[in-house]
Amino acid sequence: MQSPSAADMLQIAADAARSKGGEDLLALNVSEPLPLVDIFLLVTGNSERNVAAIADEVEDKMIEAGYKRVRREGRSEARWVLLDFGDLIVHVFHEEERTYYGLERLWKDCPVVPIAEPAPLSASADQD
Repeated sequence: MQSPSAADMLQIAADAARSKGGEDLLALNVSEPLPLVDIFLLVTGNSERNVAAIADEVEDKMIEAGYKRVRREGRSEARWVLLDFGDLIVHVFHEEERTYYGLERLWKDCPVVPIAEPAPLSASADQD
């Protein structure tokens, strides 16, 4: 069963990933087969530099929100970066790695978790 904080974590991570050009975001509820984790967030970047920027932004925003990173792997190669925040694990892939490893296929029996679109900036915010 997904924890309430996992949904909040997911939204923060998704917004951060999108802000750096993350594409094809997919969240899967993996709490049934993996009792120690609630959600996997899969994100695609279009280059190693983009993958690194997405991962760094997700990590920064999650820490700013008060969540602790448990583990990070793959940052030096920036082809598949894994960020573990306990209830949420973020996988930031280069396009080729995402296709090759196919986590969507491996976890196809897990329910998809909806990700809200970020709120549009108001016209008054643009004028500040």
